[in-house]
Amino acid sequence: MKPIRFVVSDVDGTLVDRQKQLTPATADAVARLEAAGVPFTIVSARPRSGMMPIADTLGIDRPMGAFNGGTIFTRDGTVIEQHMIDPDVARGMVALSQDSDVDIWIFAEDRWYATSGEGHHVDSERVSSNQEPVIVDNVANLLDRADKITFVSDDEPALRELHRRGGDYAAKATIVQSQTYYLDITALAANKGDGVAALAAAADIPLDAVAALGDQANDIPMLERVGLSIAMGNAADAVKSVADETTRANDEDGVAAAIDALILPRIGAPA
Repeated sequence: MKPIRFVVSDVDGTLVDRQKQLTPATADAVARLEAAGVPFTIVSARPRSGMMPIADTLGIDRPMGAFNGGTIFTRDGTVIEQHMIDPDVARGMVALSQDSDVDIWIFAEDRWYATSGEGHHVDSERVSSNQEPVIVDNVANLLDRADKITFVSDDEPALRELHRRGGDYAAKATIVQSQTYYLDITALAANKGDGVAALAAAADIPLDAVAALGDQANDIPMLERVGLSIAMGNAADAVKSVADETTRANDEDGVAAAIDALILPRIGAPA
């Protein structure tokens, strides 16, 4: 087994706990990893604004991936690479959603636009995005410059049906559930498989020397491309089935456990 030289982690459901907090145990484990000479970064469905507090806490000064890797950026605000949704796809998917009971969120120019400001998912997204939503009645004027569209519903079968109906756009966009209640649309290149490849290339490290951690379906393309893939204990079964290892849940400091028990030993550091 090759030593691990780089670690990339998902954020929600992985690096942070259920309250979307970065625990001291996890922050300390990342510091141990960096002290052992293994750089650490993050890739997330979140916008840049929602990743900055974590980057600040952990002192991440290397490239990170927002919108599932669609935007590669650094903490000083530099955007290295950006892929927006094909406007035809954006308009088509929004049109398909009109007869579904879903709310629509549009992320453009690092702002969050929403058709509703109510509900617990909005409250959660305020934390994830680190900003307040701009409430709009019509999203049409945003669809030419969208980084991500999220359809929001607690009716998971409705989201699966919308996903199925949008199948004709699969060749032009990445359409995946980042949570059971979110269906995300991003650019074709905005997927965590391409995202982890871009982050590894920026660090000049081959993918087979990269470890990645995740918990949801949108993490699978990333886990399938790296040398060591680790699923969280709270991960969906489909995610666990493609991972090399499974760690504890995110509410049990699973990333810290993975760093100490699975990653540091691969470089000869004490567990």
